[in-house]
Amino acid sequence: MEEELIKHLSEFVTEERLNLFEKVLEQRTSYITLVLEDIFQPQNASAVLRTCDCFGIQHIHIIENRNEFTIDREVAMGASKWLSLHKYNQKEQNSLEAIKELKRMGYRIVATSPHINDQLLPEFDFTLGKAAIVFGSELPGISETILNEADEYLKIPMYGFTESFNISVSAAIVLYQLSQKIRNHPEINWKLSKNERNEIKLAWLRATIKRSNLLEKNFWKQRGIKEK
Repeated sequence: MEEELIKHLSEFVTEERLNLFEKVLEQRTSYITLVLEDIFQPQNASAVLRTCDCFGIQHIHIIENRNEFTIDREVAMGASKWLSLHKYNQKEQNSLEAIKELKRMGYRIVATSPHINDQLLPEFDFTLGKAAIVFGSELPGISETILNEADEYLKIPMYGFTESFNISVSAAIVLYQLSQKIRNHPEINWKLSKNERNEIKLAWLRATIKRSNLLEKNFWKQRGIKEK
């Protein structure tokens, strides 16, 4: 029935837009996902979202403990419209809740933080399975909760006096390298499943079509089905 709804809504979108959806979906991945913990600067948050869209990273997990995740739309350039944003802000321990959910989904938790057992980005073994790359707040960095729960630790090689990159720059460097590597590896199934593609395409159609909720309501009514 979901495919029938997609077909129905597709009638209200131009062929060019539908072709673009298919082209972008073909390059989307959930093999790598990004986790943002307590980001408080809208410019950084928005720049990271724009980077994720550019490199085909579909799912972003946003943890809000002390800071609300705010998007600067001029910086994001509409990227959030095409991404799947998952927020964790309803629990006392949102970071732990997010990590548990990601592990349940089969992700390795990879903290981007200097650590005694860390590994450099070029050495990261992306063939071991899906990875959730965690970036922490601008000043304090990743919380102790996530550091304690992480499976691996990752850092970017640096050769200057400055101790770290800006978070948006770090995310761009990490995602560029990892997204290129998984796409060029013949044995990694990095593409979205059919169900994932349908779910995302439906979300994009809803975001594109004005008053799509009314079209959906009529779709279910014509089939004698209560609106989902």
